[in-house]
Amino acid sequence: MDLNGKHIVLGLTGGVACYKAAYLCRLLVKEGAEVQVVMTEAAAQFITPVTMQALSNRTVYVSQWDAREPNNMAHINLSREADAILVAPASADFMAKLLHGRADDLLSLMCLARPVERVALLLAPAMNREMWAHPATQRNVTQLRADGAQVLGVGEGDQACGETGDGRMLEPEELLQDLIAHFQPQVLTGRRVLISAGPTFEAIDPVRGITNLSSGKMGFALARAARDAGAQVTLVAGPVNLGGPRGVRRINVRSALDMDAACRAQADQADVFIATAAVADWRPASAKTQKIKKHGGGQLPSLSFVENPDILAAIAASERARSGALYCVGFAAESQDLEAQATAKRLRKGVPLLVGNIGPATFGQDDNALLLIDAQGTLEMPRNSKQALARMLVAEIAKRLPVPGVA
Repeated sequence: MDLNGKHIVLGLTGGVACYKAAYLCRLLVKEGAEVQVVMTEAAAQFITPVTMQALSNRTVYVSQWDAREPNNMAHINLSREADAILVAPASADFMAKLLHGRADDLLSLMCLARPVERVALLLAPAMNREMWAHPATQRNVTQLRADGAQVLGVGEGDQACGETGDGRMLEPEELLQDLIAHFQPQVLTGRRVLISAGPTFEAIDPVRGITNLSSGKMGFALARAARDAGAQVTLVAGPVNLGGPRGVRRINVRSALDMDAACRAQADQADVFIATAAVADWRPASAKTQKIKKHGGGQLPSLSFVENPDILAAIAASERARSGALYCVGFAAESQDLEAQATAKRLRKGVPLLVGNIGPATFGQDDNALLLIDAQGTLEMPRNSKQALARMLVAEIAKRLPVPGVA
């Protein structure tokens, strides 16, 4: 649980998007957070404090005059307990109020009175598309960010008023990802990370092909972990049934040749290349234009194969990689003798770091166990969720990167 032990103040302002805040509260609690809900009086017109109290298992605060606090200073007490304040939804009116330092209700008082050096303020705007596009709102967003608030993005789509466009509050799952990312060490800030993930598909005919059991989950977890660590991430993904991590640029490919072309094109701008994809070693020399029919008699069709390019080895041998401008990380999915096989593969590929795992024990699963191998030796990462392992691996990669500007 990425938010275990975190104390989050969830603020609600007036807007129909309050209905999403109920599910967001539930997600935060399931992720391990202690959630303290603070609502404006306008928010209580859209969703009741009773609902939010039931979901958060804590008393909900609405008024700055709430006498339950012994010193009658709820805005001080609640803000001092918080690790972050997330206002979702944040109305146009509330953001304008924050911009000018106005504090005429409990939630705005808390935002103004919070210790800014340790309690982050995250705002999830929610409003009509014209209100969002208005120059006054955009000026307010710019200034709020300059003042240290994290103004999150908005969604696009149908709005309660019947119009369509930008201004919808982000979905609860997206806000959860953004909040989790806020608490991650920013060890890759300013870095550009290229990741390949998933299998490739090598066509035999229009309906058949050669592939493997890679789900892409480890590569996608690494893309999210790198993005959460501050990197600008490009994910080259083979054919998988996974939604792209938030904030990650995704390039979909199908065959090994497609993946090779995409990775080579993106490697010129990357600082780190992590090759998690399970690329097919061979492909049919030529794919049939029509489905190969079975005619009986046990006669197998004649197929010839050619070797696919070695994407990792080629990029690791490039001038940028040899000069240290591009740090390459390989993956090895083996079925036995993991350390010996992975060690040999690291030397063969010419990469500084290789990550090994037992393929049959991890393909399609949500957990994994990793073995890191570099010139200094090995490091075991015991079985854990792929997302947890991805965060640990990102931290290990960050340790090995050259300091920018230092030769």
